[in-house]
Amino acid sequence: MRINPGLCPRSAARFLLLAAILPVFQAQTVTVDESLSAFIGTSVVLRCTFVNNDPSIKITQVTWQKATNGSKQNIAIYHPTMGESVLPPYKHRVSFRNPSLSDATIEMSRLELMDEGVYICEFATFPTGNRESQVNLTVFARPVIDAELSPHTITARADHPRKMVVATCTSANGKPPGIISWETKVKGENVVKESRNQNGTITVTSEYWLVPSREAHKQPLTCVVNYQMDRTTRALVLNVQYEPEVTVEGFDGNWYLNRENVKLTCKADGNPPASHYHWKMLNGSLPVNVEPQNTTLLFKGTVTYDLAGTYVCEATNAIGTRSGLVEVNVTDSPQPLPSNKVDRAIETEGRDGSKSGVNMTMIGAIVGAGALLLLVAVIIAVVVVRKRQRTFKGDYNTKKHVFGNGYGKAGARPPGPQQLPYPESDEDHKLSSMNVSYENERKVVRDGADFETDSKRPYFTVDESDTQEELDEQTLSFQYPPDLTEDMVSQNDGSIISKKEWYV
Repeated sequence: MRINPGLCPRSAARFLLLAAILPVFQAQTVTVDESLSAFIGTSVVLRCTFVNNDPSIKITQVTWQKATNGSKQNIAIYHPTMGESVLPPYKHRVSFRNPSLSDATIEMSRLELMDEGVYICEFATFPTGNRESQVNLTVFARPVIDAELSPHTITARADHPRKMVVATCTSANGKPPGIISWETKVKGENVVKESRNQNGTITVTSEYWLVPSREAHKQPLTCVVNYQMDRTTRALVLNVQYEPEVTVEGFDGNWYLNRENVKLTCKADGNPPASHYHWKMLNGSLPVNVEPQNTTLLFKGTVTYDLAGTYVCEATNAIGTRSGLVEVNVTDSPQPLPSNKVDRAIETEGRDGSKSGVNMTMIGAIVGAGALLLLVAVIIAVVVVRKRQRTFKGDYNTKKHVFGNGYGKAGARPPGPQQLPYPESDEDHKLSSMNVSYENERKVVRDGADFETDSKRPYFTVDESDTQEELDEQTLSFQYPPDLTEDMVSQNDGSIISKKEWYV
């Protein structure tokens, strides 16, 4: 080893001493855990071992200490001759696992919050002095979780709604503190408060505020506390008290004279349930033949006009009184039920074993009669169509010309084929052509100049002795009276004949 010539003799001596001791320090190692954590009431093991590669180094004692406000407090000591020694307040809670001059591991049980801190494992050696390492111990406190509904009555006031605390959730004496949230379908507000205890723990309190309502009754409300990796829940069910919600049932809109067995029923949805019911008329007193029986209003005898009016039912519980009403009108005779009410009536009667068979038979008879009528209508329609098809078959050239191209039925025939160009099976095409010809001739008549004169001539017949020249001089544009034209049938060659002759 070279020494810097610039060093003074004293400095050089110190350097040589440090160089000689350094390998010894490197050969001696105290090993502990970097950090530890545990919960209150549990146990924790603080490991500590000593590695000595120099046989000339002697270990005289092992000591565990706790750092407190800058000083060291002895906890446990092991001496190879004197044995083990644990000092208060750790006596009966701290013990060596396998005491030796190379292993100073201890176990601490029934942990308390005051046990949290820095612990030092120290080995006393000769002649090199003490060797030590330290470990940090953290003590956790698992919170105590509780949830409860408000001890005060949760009341929904329709006339004076106000927000109030309906439930409280607590995460008490936790270290670190728990995080509280709420799970519910009821809209509200989570108000959280924290308080630190003398032992270092923290208590968290969460209040759930909302405006009580009838809809909030029996809704689930769950408190959720997240503490480190744990999730804890406490489920509650809201109990909201409210005035009765009242409706009156029994009037079906069909109370008629002499109807029997009618009544009205008061339905009250309240919390707590309604304990008192009162019936009255909106304007006047109840009819003499009406008897109130708590939730039911019975009508004795048959229905009369005196029963018409507005009936009111008042229901009362511990929260208050509310009412419902129905207006009853009386008719002379039964009113037809809407289709939906008929269906419900059939379903209701069908549930009765004595009537279900009869009802099903009646329904089957109605359906069968309808199907039979439909079948008869179809058959009649088919017969009529076929009869008309047979009527139009025959010689279409046997007719008298009323007007057209001027040819007669005896001696003179129009040029072209003797028969119509349509096959007998093409009835639709034939009728369509007739209608087109008829419409064209009517158009010619409308465009004629002398409508008044020509309309007086019902028809004329082409004489077989007339010559072609005489026929050409005749005026073909004239108007037939509407009743006459409606009785005529247009032909393919431009002529028109009466329907009587056509169907012969």
